[in-house]
Amino acid sequence: MAENEDAATPIAGILNVDKPASWTSADVVAFIRRGTKIKRVGHAGTLDPAATGVLPILLGKATRLAEYLVDATKTYLATVQLGVETDTYDLDGGVVLSCDSSGVTLIQVEAALTAFRGEFQQIPPAFSAIKRNGVPMYKLARAGEKVTLESRSVKVERLDIRSYEPPFLRLEIDCAKGFYVRSLAHDIGAALGVGGALAALVRSRVGTFRVEDAVDIETLRSEMASGAWRERLYAPDEVLLGWQAAVLAETNRSRLVHGQTVLFEATGRATEQRCRAYSADGDFLAVLRRESSAAWRPEKVLVSS
Repeated sequence: MAENEDAATPIAGILNVDKPASWTSADVVAFIRRGTKIKRVGHAGTLDPAATGVLPILLGKATRLAEYLVDATKTYLATVQLGVETDTYDLDGGVVLSCDSSGVTLIQVEAALTAFRGEFQQIPPAFSAIKRNGVPMYKLARAGEKVTLESRSVKVERLDIRSYEPPFLRLEIDCAKGFYVRSLAHDIGAALGVGGALAALVRSRVGTFRVEDAVDIETLRSEMASGAWRERLYAPDEVLLGWQAAVLAETNRSRLVHGQTVLFEATGRATEQRCRAYSADGDFLAVLRRESSAAWRPEKVLVSS
């Protein structure tokens, strides 16, 4: 019998998928939904079609934890081509500027990068999935409408040069959510006065999920036919393993499943506002949010009564 969410033991977990070039993130979700026969499938963090790398796919009740994975730090390997500027900020777009960038030195590049570390304001690309009145900006831009986006605060925890062989600059980036690597490529080129566009992008890490451990689409296609794909599932709480944990006695477990505040005195990291909750048998029950030193409100409950 095909696996589905109506089975006696519904599947819930996370697949670490290596998204191939030319596939959208939605393509991967649809592929896995068809192959697993599971209806509730989502992803944590869109990758541009041309990009490859880590795309965590959440199945079943694990989809309720997507927001915490979207918030996780991400690592990218980006190749920037200097001397060219496009309307999409990558090489798939129409060229709006082209010049000789061979005179740009490594010292100049290093100096330009200082403005893109830490917290700073970034303007997203016009061709992006950000929505205006429910319509993605890239659709408006493709229709010829003028798209103006406001800058927003982003954070880069690490920005290192991996190599520089003009006109190609290869970077490794650790960043928080909301950061656009295409905008970084464009802005570096602008800072150097020669233009820049993203030539290639690999997402090598999302939280604890690494590209070295990810499964490619063709392997997954074969394993979905045999059923072996289930062995690749990470537990839903994999995205929360850095958080403090609480083991609930039966009284608190009963309060939890009825949506009531859970009462216990936290120890250790008293400043943390969330924790993960487990039963005495080790079953993952919920995400709790602190209301006071001894009161925790259920934020995401994954267990039923």
